[in-house]
Amino acid sequence: MIQLWRLMAVAAALAIAGCDSGDVPNPADKRAPESQSAPLSDNAVELRADGVAAASESFYFAAGQTEVEAALVKALGPVQRSGENPECGAGPITFTDFAGGLTAHFQEGRLVGWNWHAPRDGDAASKGVIRLPGAVQVGTARSEVEAARGFAKVEASTLGEEFALGPKIGGFIAGDKVEMLYAGTQCFFR
Repeated sequence: MIQLWRLMAVAAALAIAGCDSGDVPNPADKRAPESQSAPLSDNAVELRADGVAAASESFYFAAGQTEVEAALVKALGPVQRSGENPECGAGPITFTDFAGGLTAHFQEGRLVGWNWHAPRDGDAASKGVIRLPGAVQVGTARSEVEAARGFAKVEASTLGEEFALGPKIGGFIAGDKVEMLYAGTQCFFR
């Protein structure tokens, strides 16, 4: 009888452990940090170290592509372009560009990263606003970035003047301003 009880306990523990997806945050951990808890307007997108928020919806990395794209279209306007890079070192990446210079990265129909850069020539104007929590944004002056909390220069980057803002957000400086910010899976060839 005791051995049957132990066998059932082990089976239950294995079943619970088998349910962990690894990449998807635990629902109990999905509370927004205080710095990101302010409600967004209907045309605002906030880029986060672990995903994006568009208006009243928040999406962690691993969220579904269809839902993320629909929320970003609603906030920023129509998709500018989309495509796929099958040669990415992290595996094939599908990307979707939005007005305002936002590119969302997807793998197997799931959000895995984003990068934000200046809009390209010919892009339609964004009907919304894109922002990163805090003072650092695309176009922020070098002196402000270097003084930002969590700033660290990425030494010996082969991609240009690269920096990190804490452990999950990175960026590039060109001249004296932030040229790009990014988080999650990227397809940079180093």
